[in-house]
Amino acid sequence: MSRLPSIFLSHGAPTLPIDPSLPSGAFGTLAAGLPRPGAILMLSAHWETPDPVASTAVKPETIHDFYGFPRALYEIRYPALGAPDLARQAITLLAQDDIAATTEEHGLDHGAWVPLLLMFPDAGVPVAQLSIQPHRDPAHHYRVGRALRPLADDGVMIVGSGQITHNLRAADFGARPEDADPRVAEFTDWFEARLGSHDVDALLDYRRLAPHAALMHPRDEHLLPVFAALGAAPDDYRLQIQSLGTYQRALAMTNYVFESAGN
Repeated sequence: MSRLPSIFLSHGAPTLPIDPSLPSGAFGTLAAGLPRPGAILMLSAHWETPDPVASTAVKPETIHDFYGFPRALYEIRYPALGAPDLARQAITLLAQDDIAATTEEHGLDHGAWVPLLLMFPDAGVPVAQLSIQPHRDPAHHYRVGRALRPLADDGVMIVGSGQITHNLRAADFGARPEDADPRVAEFTDWFEARLGSHDVDALLDYRRLAPHAALMHPRDEHLLPVFAALGAAPDDYRLQIQSLGTYQRALAMTNYVFESAGN
């Protein structure tokens, strides 16, 4: 089996599966162009813990971790099986790199199940979720991804789910895509140029180097999963960019695939 790519998803609003104005179909298009994984290890911006925790849930519940949305959204269930053996394998790999981690049973938050519902609607790919540490820096999450890299050779797709820009206070929920703040593109262009050139050092120091970094990410919990996906990527990765536009003026939706140049 060839090495699976790692990916980063901008999972958007929880309404992605039910709002026709959002680019929900693009996630299925993305999945159709990727090899189907045997299992997924998902790092979502919406599970925060002091140290990494992997979920060993056999049948993870669908967590509706939001409020004030249409009833139809709360009725959705994503019945994918868990991957407890994968969770334990991830903990072992982290421990080998001296990263303290543990396990518990945890469901799939909307950063996990919303994009997976669109990518794998049959819920046929087992999923284990791994938490992020928002009090830790990008280098920590890159190191986590590096430790998990061997999983990609065993049919596991490592997926980071967050948002390439995420400042809800700057959002205008009545804005059209063409009303995007130009500073969003300045930030994403900088970030993607460094991803494309494999400039890991600059990326890990994005908070100081990237234009408008603090405006795009007042807290960087929605960006941290990309560093885990980057860490899990092969050294010779080829970058695939799926740009879906900017919504609510300040919330860009871009997905990245880090695939082996040899595939």
